[in-house]
Amino acid sequence: MDLRINALGSQAPTGVGQSAMKRPAATGAVGGQFAESFKTTLKSVSAAQTEASNLQTQVQLGNPAVSLEQTMLAMQKSQIGFQATLHVRNRMVQAYTDIMNMSV
Repeated sequence: MDLRINALGSQAPTGVGQSAMKRPAATGAVGGQFAESFKTTLKSVSAAQTEASNLQTQVQLGNPAVSLEQTMLAMQKSQIGFQATLHVRNRMVQAYTDIMNMSV
């Protein structure tokens, strides 16, 4: 069974005839890829929240170079990113709980 999580650009399924050297040696490689992807996503969400906060401060200070529309858009982007990340976290916690409650 192939447990790899493919990037969006490489959605080709792994066939039986393909070389075994292309597959990860252990499931740790899959976990590492997921962990790196999740870490990158968290950094992106954090950057969006920081940008929105900085834009809010600039609007409050009356900076004419920063528009209210730009600030509201940045706030919505950061809120959507945070909510999506929160849902992924909740699903991961639920999956962990389900696995821990399985009888062996």
